[in-house]
Amino acid sequence: MKKIILLLSITFISVLLYAQQAITVKVVDSKTGEPLPNVSVKIKNTSKGGTTNSDGVYEIQAPANAVLEISSVGFATSLVTLKGESVITVRLDAVTVDLGDVVILGTRGAARAKTETAVPVDVIRINQVGLPTAKMDLTSVLNFTAPSFNYNKQSGADGADHIDLGTLRGLGPDQTLVLINGKRRHQTAFVGLFGTRGRGNSGVDLNSFPEAAVDRVEILRDGASAQYGSDAMAGVINIILKKDVNHWTVNTGWSGYYDNKFNSRKFNAGNQYYSGNAIDGGTYTLSVNNGATIGKNGGFINVSADFLTQGKTYRQVDTTDWQTNKNSLPYINTGRRAFGDGSLTTAGIMYNMEVPTSANSKVTFYSFGGYNYKASDAFAYSRNYSAKPERFPVNPDGTLINVPGILRTANDGEIYFNPHIQTHVQDASLALGIRGTNRQEWNWDLSNTIGRNDFHYYGDKTFNASRIGQSSPNHFDDGGFNFLQNTVNLDISKSLKSIAQGLNLGLGAEYRYERYSIYKGEEASYTNYHPGNFYYANIADSAAPASGSQGFPGFSPSDVVNANRSNFGAYVDAELNATKEWLIDGAIRGEKYSDFGSVATVKLATRYKVAPTFNIRGSISTGYRAPSLQQINFSNTLTSFSGGQLVQSRIASNSDPITRAAGIPKLKEETSVNASLGFSLKPAKGFTITLDGYMVKVKNRIVLSGLFSKDDPSLPPSFTSQIPAEVSTVQFFDNAVNTTNYGLDIVADYSKSWGNQSFKALLAGNIQHMTIDAIHVPSALNGTVLNQKTFFSDREEAFLLASAPKEKFSLSLEYDVNKFGVGTHITYYGKILLMGFGDATADNPNQTGINPMVPSDLDPNKDVPEHFNFDGKVVTDLFVSYKFSKKIALFVGADNLFNVHPDLGVNPLAKGWSGDNESGGPWDSVQMGFNGLHLFTKLAFNLGR
Repeated sequence: MKKIILLLSITFISVLLYAQQAITVKVVDSKTGEPLPNVSVKIKNTSKGGTTNSDGVYEIQAPANAVLEISSVGFATSLVTLKGESVITVRLDAVTVDLGDVVILGTRGAARAKTETAVPVDVIRINQVGLPTAKMDLTSVLNFTAPSFNYNKQSGADGADHIDLGTLRGLGPDQTLVLINGKRRHQTAFVGLFGTRGRGNSGVDLNSFPEAAVDRVEILRDGASAQYGSDAMAGVINIILKKDVNHWTVNTGWSGYYDNKFNSRKFNAGNQYYSGNAIDGGTYTLSVNNGATIGKNGGFINVSADFLTQGKTYRQVDTTDWQTNKNSLPYINTGRRAFGDGSLTTAGIMYNMEVPTSANSKVTFYSFGGYNYKASDAFAYSRNYSAKPERFPVNPDGTLINVPGILRTANDGEIYFNPHIQTHVQDASLALGIRGTNRQEWNWDLSNTIGRNDFHYYGDKTFNASRIGQSSPNHFDDGGFNFLQNTVNLDISKSLKSIAQGLNLGLGAEYRYERYSIYKGEEASYTNYHPGNFYYANIADSAAPASGSQGFPGFSPSDVVNANRSNFGAYVDAELNATKEWLIDGAIRGEKYSDFGSVATVKLATRYKVAPTFNIRGSISTGYRAPSLQQINFSNTLTSFSGGQLVQSRIASNSDPITRAAGIPKLKEETSVNASLGFSLKPAKGFTITLDGYMVKVKNRIVLSGLFSKDDPSLPPSFTSQIPAEVSTVQFFDNAVNTTNYGLDIVADYSKSWGNQSFKALLAGNIQHMTIDAIHVPSALNGTVLNQKTFFSDREEAFLLASAPKEKFSLSLEYDVNKFGVGTHITYYGKILLMGFGDATADNPNQTGINPMVPSDLDPNKDVPEHFNFDGKVVTDLFVSYKFSKKIALFVGADNLFNVHPDLGVNPLAKGWSGDNESGGPWDSVQMGFNGLHLFTKLAFNLGR
């Protein structure tokens, strides 16, 4: 009997041990806790198993005591012995390739290593590249880490002084789509105007959320309209937010410019300029990040906050020995007595949250969003009493009213002031969504994302000079504009492993609602209280008093607009592994807009694995960008630069009668054809090389036209009669230009660790060339060569072609041993050519930059081209670091160590015409900047796990 009982017991135990049961396996990154998709889960020594879904989950039937083998590219393989559990969580450790080298952008299927994608994708770990630099914001960090990313810090460019808009591959800022966690990010309400790169464009402000919230940035350098919709003509930037829990990250730092060459305090003995300290542009920053778990199923919430304050910079050029000193100019810069970067204070908060609804994570609720506030102050152009008394407060008898604290007097007796343009920018966003997988293994994702940007202008330390006999108010509410976007997405995908080597099918739909509003300023910010001329005693003559808030006149009731539209889009996306070596991607997308019609785009991309470490890839696609509500509806009367003078200029909206009189039709979509061909190579462990050539042909690019003068007799009277009496010039938005961009992106990345030492090297480069293929001049402005060239002058063509330097290369080197580290960033900015407005000549009577020529310094009877050649420059950054412990690290260094500056924005043979450029200062706004040596120190705390 005992033997029978023993036999039955053994049999029963054996059944328990070998009986199959359902096991839910969730795989996460051991460092970040982030779910890992596309991880292989199988029973050891068998072929039974599969891969985790987008939430890092896979269900497998296995014996209660089975050994599971869990593996993924870039992570150490883990062997897990089951002990009867039905749900387990496995944490994988990153090895030679971390999660930052695995991308989700550009595919609706499982994530891939970045070298395995069919199109080029950069992956930038912000904590790794953002700490060892004086650059304190996301936009400027991307500027030296991504090969074809470009941006120019502006000065004297109205609202562009207060916002930094980046671009890809030399195209416009609104031709790059920005996503956060894969969801469309709203644009800023701002549209670029006078003095601005990307003139006539809007874009996404990448500094409108805390940098501390960002885990990594994925940059898809390829046209992707067929996959993601409008604005993706140049590519896509996807911001991936952090998911850390129980881990405090606290970063604080200071930076400042020490420019002992061009700081204006050196040349200010006569009170001719505004100036600051020997070290100016002082910036202080503090950011914090942490997270907490929610529930017992892997839920979390991660929260980030930051604060930054930045002072103004002041730059000018000496007048000593200007004939022989290449860094001197002959005259005091009376037009821009305050030239440099504006000041800024900004604070923001952002969260990222996911909550699985059950242990097996079949359904997950997620949400992210935040709020950011930015207050900035920048100088406009200077006003000089001897030249323009009509811009100053005067008594009824025409004599000046002195206003202490605003009016300044130089040692030569000149009285002047400099208006301030201030902005208060508020940005808010919220995304809510739910995703999951059904029983048939279809992945689905339903979400709603809303965002709003409000841009509010103020004029400070300025006057409405048409208020004769009054010197106040000196601070004006100029009004502003805002933009709201709400996007609903439904995305569905399924992996079909039985087709070839695997097919991933994705399809979905998007509904988007947009609203754009302009709201008026206070009455005194735009009103002309004294129409007609007024007598000014100092010039013993009459002139028309300047009306409105000088610097940036307020929006008037005629500018007020409330416009909205909606669009519906749908797409089909397929990714086929035709063989183990050959990947084929295809996408088709159609969209219908409520205000201008329908568009359809297609894309085909492929990658072929020639060898395990060598891939060839290429793509061809069509793209489009819908005209933004900002471009369709913006209007304002502002101070512009024409004929060497500050004038009142009207930017007319697309529906304005002036625009119709000029023969400009309703704005329509921009379209593109994109093609790329390249390869990725891993010649050795830790060494990756990618090279990608591209071509982007864009038709009907929306640009801002040149300035048309109401006094130009060659223009049709039917047009000039529509121009308001209080303005001198008008300009418009139009689908005016066709361009082609050719380029080559190069990225070489190497890292090696041995013992207690490590070495990293990154070379990122871009070579590009743009051509203007056609300019479409409306019939009413096409009557004469002068009218044609005024519409889009040689100066405007040069400005567009200089959207990016012809070459940009960045080499980053870093060596660490024990607790010490040292590194350098060496960046080469290639040559660009810009032009001035020119003297009044037969070709250029209105001084609008048509074949601009100016008199030579040596012979006033001889003209020379007003071309500004900004030659290529090398900028060297250096830093050292010390780790006090695993939790505390210090970084100290200098960007632009050798205090390199751009060439002066002037023809060296015609220095007497300095200031006749977009900025009015010694330099135009070029990518390398003009502030010089930039010192910094940062302290990083990592507390927790």
